[in-house]
Amino acid sequence: MSLSEIPGAFTPDRYDVPTAGIGQISTICRFHTVPVSQLVVHDLTPTPASSWSVSWAKRVLDIFAASLALIAFSPMILFAALIVRLTSAGPILFSQKRVGRFGKLFTIYKFRSMRVEDGEFWPGHTKHRDPRLTAVGAWLRKYKLDELPQLVNVLLGDMSLVGPRPKIPGHESIYMSYRPGITSPATLAFRREEEMLEYVPHNELDSFYSARIKPVKHELDSEYMAQATFSNDLLMLVHTVFACLLPQRSETALARSEQHVPVLDESAD
Repeated sequence: MSLSEIPGAFTPDRYDVPTAGIGQISTICRFHTVPVSQLVVHDLTPTPASSWSVSWAKRVLDIFAASLALIAFSPMILFAALIVRLTSAGPILFSQKRVGRFGKLFTIYKFRSMRVEDGEFWPGHTKHRDPRLTAVGAWLRKYKLDELPQLVNVLLGDMSLVGPRPKIPGHESIYMSYRPGITSPATLAFRREEEMLEYVPHNELDSFYSARIKPVKHELDSEYMAQATFSNDLLMLVHTVFACLLPQRSETALARSEQHVPVLDESAD
């Protein structure tokens, strides 16, 4: 199955998202069929990183901005914690081991958005209308509010505000000299990822993600981190806040990039 076979899925070969440079630069992202076994091999060669991406100044910005955000969003954080606790059985926070900078494992935190499972098999990725999602969890995920606890991960030094999303051990295929982040070009480009995956068969979800989506995310984020600057990170944060708080307007503003080139390159199939 390819992206072009999924009703309503994104099928561009470029995404207009904030990348290194001024404004929005179209980044070519071709899809190819790649054996899943080739995508989960650990590559210990550090991915290229700009001087800003690994600088102490970026770390200072992370601490300052995350502290301000925790204060500013504290009412929403308390409200989210309360409704998660009152509306479904289970803990308020979901925690999981992820791979961080230099391959070091850390514990990531999110507001729990799913019901507590009874041991039955489920794919590792989530799609739209996933039966595991609670009503409150679906709302939190729509506005990305379930990610707010990761501001604590930023303060602890496990994550940055801007960087590739941290991967689950065993799914990580790159060795990063920079910290994973809360938002990135791939996060914005695939902001409707769960809708994209809605029509993928349950038993093919993880393999489809690894073969079709993960390589594109890696390309987007790697190119960004290799050239990232202070101003680009600020622009990325502004786009992220805009996309989370005003998702409908964000969809309209970014719709042009999804209309220009709706064709997949299937030459490798």
